[in-house]
Amino acid sequence: MSDIANTKHVAIHAEDIPVRIRASNYPAEIQKLLSSRIQGREKRALGDYFGLSNFGVNLTRLAPNSVSALYHCHSRQDELIYILAGNPTLQTAEGNIPLSAGMCAGFKAASGVAHCLLNETDEEVVYLEIGDRTAGDEASYPNDDLQARLQDGAWVFSHKDGTPY
Repeated sequence: MSDIANTKHVAIHAEDIPVRIRASNYPAEIQKLLSSRIQGREKRALGDYFGLSNFGVNLTRLAPNSVSALYHCHSRQDELIYILAGNPTLQTAEGNIPLSAGMCAGFKAASGVAHCLLNETDEEVVYLEIGDRTAGDEASYPNDDLQARLQDGAWVFSHKDGTPY
C-alpha cells in the first residue's frame, strides 16, 4: 500500500486522486524493454488513497497501443477488471477476447489463467482493477524471464532461475 492514504475523505471524485508517480513496479531492465508500451498506462490507486489494506482498486487508463501489464497470473491473489470505456483486448492462453464498456473479467488465484489487456485501438481505454493483497503471493510471467513474490507488502522480482534483478 502506498503512502498516499488520506483518512480525511470518505468520498472523492476518482479523477481527483493523484496519478501514481512510478510507471511500473517492474525492474528497470524490464521497464526499458516495455517503455513505449507502459508509458501509456496511468493508474490512480483508489484503494491506497483511502488506506484500504485488504484489497486494492486502481482506476487505470491505457493510451492507444499500450498494455495493462506483462502477461501474468497470480498464485494467491484474485483479480477482477471492469471496463468503463473503450475496447481493449483481453489476452489469455485461450485466445484474444474483445472487451467493451460494461464487460468484466475475473482471474481466480492459482488458476494458472495468465492474462493482460491490450489497447490496440485509437481510443483510450479506462477500467477498474480490483485485487486482494494476500501475503506471499507470487506472480508468474509465462512469456518473460521474470517472476515476482510479494514480501512485506512490496514486490520482489527475479529471473525464473531465481537470480535477482
